[in-house]
Amino acid sequence: MLRLDDLTVFVRTADRGSLSAAARELEISPALASAGVKRLERELGLRLFARTTRSLRLTEEGEHYLRHAREALRLLKDGHDALIQGQESLGGTLKISMPSDLGRNMLVGWLDQFQARYPKIGFQLSISDRVADMYRQPVDIAIRYGRQEDSSLIALPLAPDNRRVLVASPDYIKQHGRLTDLKELTRHNCLRFVLEDVVHDRWCFYPGADAEPVAIHVNGNRSADDADVVRRWAVAGLGVAYKSRLDLSEDLRAGRLRILMPDVLGEPTPLNMLCMHRSQITPTVLQLRDFLRAQCEQASQGA
Repeated sequence: MLRLDDLTVFVRTADRGSLSAAARELEISPALASAGVKRLERELGLRLFARTTRSLRLTEEGEHYLRHAREALRLLKDGHDALIQGQESLGGTLKISMPSDLGRNMLVGWLDQFQARYPKIGFQLSISDRVADMYRQPVDIAIRYGRQEDSSLIALPLAPDNRRVLVASPDYIKQHGRLTDLKELTRHNCLRFVLEDVVHDRWCFYPGADAEPVAIHVNGNRSADDADVVRRWAVAGLGVAYKSRLDLSEDLRAGRLRILMPDVLGEPTPLNMLCMHRSQITPTVLQLRDFLRAQCEQASQGA
């Protein structure tokens, strides 16, 4: 594989007519410069310089390759300059809607890190499990779980493979036992989420790759319209929860919660960043998308 530093040594040596002069400019030893040129020649299968004890000159192949090497370095520099210019131009205030649990416990911290990198960017956050009406509310971006049903919105995936997982605390498992069958959920205290005044008490699972989904009607003595409250109840050992794995990643990693029946796939809950118009997908939004996607991937590892 060609190395950028070897390409740089080659071009600088050709310009100066001397390996030692090129090495001085690049602030490396002549031995390192010579090794870089030899490594490049091996990769290309060409002899780039004709060497004698007193002189160094380009071969015919070296003359021909030099033009391509210069162009490659120029393009790389242009790309780097464009990236720096783009970073410097990132700015403005983004109005972002996000779900409660993920928003409070993960996204707010991630946005702090992002703003530290790009201090010209500001945020106005709306943290709620109620779905924001992007046509009526002053929202630039909505971060939402689930498949996108409104085809007029543009979805930028953040965690496309995320799923729900069935969890309980170690204390709850010790007291009530492990699940061996999904039907046993009917005898457990299930912590239910309420959205738009609808209690989500029908939990769907996928016991096999080709199997039909299985829906279990669950009951319990607690429900809330705030997903963070449901998570806290589960950590406190008050029942079984069925939530996005991403929301629970820190609890799973710390051992505060454990997955019940890990071989059974939960309901898909992809996480997306939604915009109303393509004109809203600015360099700032794309940079934020890439940053949040990387954070989601890191959070999911080992959880």
